[in-house]
Amino acid sequence: MNVIKYPDREQWKEIVERPHLDISQLNQTVAAVLADVKVRGDEAVKGYELKFDHVDLPTLEVTDSEMKEAEASVSTHLKKAIEQAHQNIKTFHESQRFHSKKVETQPGVVCWQKSVPIEKVGLYIPGGTAPLFSTVLMLATPAKIAGCTEIVLCTPPDRQGKVNPAILVAARVAGVSKIFKAGGVQAIGAMAYGTESVPKVYKIFGPGNQYVMAAKQQVSLHDVAIDMPAGPSEVCVIADETANAQFVAADLLSQAEHGVDSQVLLITTSHKMIDDVQQEVSRQLDKLSRKEIAQKTLENSLLVLVSDIQEAIDLSNAYAPEHLILQTEDYETLAEQVVNAGSVFLGQYACESAGDYASGTNHTLPTHGYATAYSGVNLDSYQRKVTFQHLTAEGIHSIGHTVELMAEAEQLDAHKNAMTLRLNAIKKK
Repeated sequence: MNVIKYPDREQWKEIVERPHLDISQLNQTVAAVLADVKVRGDEAVKGYELKFDHVDLPTLEVTDSEMKEAEASVSTHLKKAIEQAHQNIKTFHESQRFHSKKVETQPGVVCWQKSVPIEKVGLYIPGGTAPLFSTVLMLATPAKIAGCTEIVLCTPPDRQGKVNPAILVAARVAGVSKIFKAGGVQAIGAMAYGTESVPKVYKIFGPGNQYVMAAKQQVSLHDVAIDMPAGPSEVCVIADETANAQFVAADLLSQAEHGVDSQVLLITTSHKMIDDVQQEVSRQLDKLSRKEIAQKTLENSLLVLVSDIQEAIDLSNAYAPEHLILQTEDYETLAEQVVNAGSVFLGQYACESAGDYASGTNHTLPTHGYATAYSGVNLDSYQRKVTFQHLTAEGIHSIGHTVELMAEAEQLDAHKNAMTLRLNAIKKK
């Protein structure tokens, strides 16, 4: 773990900088796979499943018998945990429903919005070293609430051609329409273009490795919308002298075990906190099943000592973390100053794990500094706002001359004429 003490603001650029990989070769590989899936459909997807996931699939769609088998293999305790998490996610996202309101901007001019669900959405769920069934709940639950009519899920199978049973149970609980055995770039291509089995969708959601991220960005240029650009997962913890070093270390490690490219940053006003956290990290690390992954992540982690709490929040806002944990005495006051973050956790008991699984907030969040411009997934992510306006003769009288003047100034004569004809018509009445 790397310690930086009292950096000046010129050093902040280096602290907040994420690694930039040369992905030119990767992009070529991704483009070739996408082009093949677009042309050959199911045959290409099955071919890449054999090549990359080492499984020969007779069909792509998960069958009813496989769903029943999954239901039987998941423990009652885990099912109850999935159902509780789903209920909390549902409760929180239902609170985000849009309520339309008609507004009269001028006499006779009424404008309003209508919220319309995206009809077909695709969800990508990684299934490698950590099958993320929690992400099924995070993505499918708001899609169902929003009213999406078709919710398609793709996830890679194991070498026996099976999908992780907890993923299937979570999909059933959250209301997924169809589930397909497809991972990586080929899954993104299948949902973007449509195949004989996999429906084409209008927007793709979900995390993945750098190949999946590159595929999402490529298909978003011409074929389908995506939830957000993304990079490796990350956490920033701000801690003062009142923080619990044991909890801070646990939070850093819970992020570090995601993958070797994860980002871990501690900003503190206490020198003792840095020493205590390092000791706790060493102690807790040995007990982790994913110790090697977390250890590699920690080699690139930063522990930053700053002069005061204001400097800490300023540095955090410059970093724009995916997850921000405030373990400070005045966390409520500090929270008011948060400008750039995906999701914020307040106080010593609000661990990132709570938001990752069951508090109710969504864990699909902007990374790589994109929190400066993007929100995490929410109910609006699955909806579009269509605007309406209604003008009466009084409305034409109210804004007609303004429209004429502006259209004339932009040299758009047809625009002006469309209004002039109406103004003349109401003058004759």
